Amino acid sequence: MADPTTTETGAVSAPAAAVSAPAGVPAPAAVRAKPAKTIDAGKQANRRIGVRLVIYTVATHAFAGFILLLFELGNRNK
Repeated sequence: MADPTTTETGAVSAPAAAVSAPAGVPAPAAVRAKPAKTIDAGKQANRRIGVRLVIYTVATHAFAGFILLLFELGNRNK
């Protein structure tokens, strides 16, 4: 059984130097394979990372809003 925390490997394309271009035209950049999906314990981790990012963003904005509310309430009691 393979290590479940590794990523899948994709096919590697030929380097740009191996592709010939007509005179006066710059050589094309190497064509890269689609990035491999991250596998963690047999499950795709990319979606979980996105969900976690949304949760952290919402929580950070809620905390910042709470702090601003405390400043507003404290400013009224002068």
